[in-house]
Amino acid sequence: MNSKKSYEKYPIGFVIGANILQLLIYFIGAYIVYLIGPIWLILYVLYIIILEIRLLRLSCIHCYYYGKLCAFGRGKFCALFFKKGKPKKFIDKKITWKDIIPEFLLSIIPIMIGIALLIIDFNLILLFLIILLLILAFPANGYLRGALACIHCKQREIGCPAEQFFRKKNVKNKK
Repeated sequence: MNSKKSYEKYPIGFVIGANILQLLIYFIGAYIVYLIGPIWLILYVLYIIILEIRLLRLSCIHCYYYGKLCAFGRGKFCALFFKKGKPKKFIDKKITWKDIIPEFLLSIIPIMIGIALLIIDFNLILLFLIILLLILAFPANGYLRGALACIHCKQREIGCPAEQFFRKKNVKNKK
C-alpha cells in the first residue's frame, strides 16, 4: 500500500484546480471544434455532457466518495442527481481500452480538427491552442490524476478499476 494519507474529502483548492484543468481542456477543444461550425460545437458539447453523465451513472454512484468531495467534485455532484449505488460494483468493475477511448476522443477529435485546419490555413494561435490542448489533456491530466489525485484516494485503497488497469500496463512495461 501507499504511505500517502488518503483523504476523506479532498481539499477544496485541489478540487478547484482539477476542475479548472478539465474545463480548460473542454473549452479549448470546444473552441477548436467551433472553428468548423456551430453545429459541430453543439455535437461536441453534447458528447461531453453524455460522457460526464455516463461517468456519474456508471462509476460515481458506486464510489466511496459518493456524496463526498472527491478529487474532481463529482462525488458531491453525483449525489445531487443520482441514487447511491453499490460499492461492490465499483470494485468489481473491469476497465478496458473500450471504456477509456471515448474520454481520449474528447481531446483527440479537436486536435485532429485543428491539425486539418492548420493544413488548410496555417494559424499561429491555433497551433498554440493545439499544443496547449495536447499538454493539458495528456501529460498534465495524467500527472494530476496519477501523482496528485489517485495517490490520496480512499477508493484506490479499497479497489479501483482504473488504478488496476493503469498499474497493470505499467507493470508490463517495466518487465
